[in-house]
Amino acid sequence: MNTKSLVLMALLVSVGAALYVVIPGFNGGMKPDFMLTMMFIGILLFPNVKNVFLLAVTTGILSGLFSTFPGGFLPNVIDKLITAFVFLLAVTLLKKFADKLPAVITLAAFGTLLSGTIFLSAAIVIIGAEIPFLPLVLTVVLPATALNAVAIGLIYPIVIQLVRRSKFETSVSTA
Repeated sequence: MNTKSLVLMALLVSVGAALYVVIPGFNGGMKPDFMLTMMFIGILLFPNVKNVFLLAVTTGILSGLFSTFPGGFLPNVIDKLITAFVFLLAVTLLKKFADKLPAVITLAAFGTLLSGTIFLSAAIVIIGAEIPFLPLVLTVVLPATALNAVAIGLIYPIVIQLVRRSKFETSVSTA
């Protein structure tokens, strides 16, 4: 893990945090988690366990701090840790296709759906919240999945172009 990769990961997480803060909430203040989108891009660029752990913990803590969900800190941290490593596993298994835009969009949609499901499940179990699981999946998680798929479809090609023009050593620049 070198300084350049740490800086790029920090930039991705900070852009995700900024988007997360400025995007308005819907359905009672719930909002799509654009930090998740940036975490996915970070994992695609730096697919190794140390970097994924760092991205997951940082993104989870920031998501938890900014969460508008009552008691959402711990569910956010748990959700990001599990989602990040499942996403890494999917990227590793689909190594040949993982850098193609349709695969990236599909992986991000899958990851967002998984993340939302884990978050709501963790909130129900840990906090003991009596929240309607299926309606929240339908009204929050699925729209967030669609928004994150569109967002990664727009942002990922830009990030890849910038990475290829720079001196960053990532899985994309070495491919």
